This record gives sequence, C-alpha cells and structure tokens, in this order.
Amino acid sequence: MSKYVFVGAVALTVVILDQFTKWLIVRDMTLHESIPVIDSLFHITYVRNRGGAFSILADQPDFLRLPFFLTVSVVAFSALVYFLRTVGEHQKLLLFALAGILGGAIGNFIDRVSVGTVVDFLDFHWRGYYFPAFNVADSFITTGTVVVLVYSLFVSEENRGF
Repeated sequence: MSKYVFVGAVALTVVILDQFTKWLIVRDMTLHESIPVIDSLFHITYVRNRGGAFSILADQPDFLRLPFFLTVSVVAFSALVYFLRTVGEHQKLLLFALAGILGGAIGNFIDRVSVGTVVDFLDFHWRGYYFPAFNVADSFITTGTVVVLVYSLFVSEENRGF
C-alpha cells in the first residue's frame, strides 16, 4: 500500500469518526447540556466554539474570523501535503501522525464551512480547573503534532524506520 493510500485511509477514518461523534452530540443533546461520565473529572458537554484552539478569536466578527480560519486551514493542508512528500513509506508512525492531523483539520474545516462554528464536547476538569472542551478532531491534531515534534526532535536518522 502506498503512503498516500495509507494516509488517505487514516485521514478519512478520522474525519468519519469526528463527524459522526459531532452528529451524535448535536442530535442527542441540547446546547450547553452536560452529562457526567466520571463525576468531577470528565463530562460530555455540548458547546460550540466560534474561535480556534482555546477559543482564540472567538469574539471577532464573522467577516474577520471565518476567512482567517479558512485561510489558515488551506495553508495547513498545503504544508501537510508538502511535508508528507518527504516522509518515507516505512515511517508508519510519522505517516499515521500526519494523517491524524490532516483528518482532524478536515473535520474541523467541515464544521467551519458548514455552520461557522466547531462542535466541542469532551470536557475535562479537576478541582475547579477546567480544560477547554474539545472534540475528536482536536484530539488527533494534538496527538499527531506531539508525535511529529517528538519524532523530529528526538528520533535519530538511523532509527526513523518505524
């Protein structure tokens, strides 16, 4: 299987998983409804994020915010595809990480284009500290980015075969 087919299959799986979970949340919950999964630690909470990561630019008007995030998405897609060209077929972990980032970016891009906001619902908190709610796409973007950074910084050339 070529690296492009592998990355495409993983990215498509991430997009489907992301969009399906968001669809379930929108279908079954009301906005701001919260369901405790592990009390005082993890809830499923339906929110809509108008901004980027950590609600950056959420208070900006649509005519500024949406073109900005759509442009950033297109630039990110282009950079990922360019970087993908330099990764060897045998570097499966790195290919998986890039596919996760790509799939997550596409999942959130779909939300922004279709409704102008991103559905978030994974809500972690502990002892009065709250982490901003996020979604499946965000999870893959974050995890993939960490893998790419660790791989780039700490894996030597001769050990990049995994």
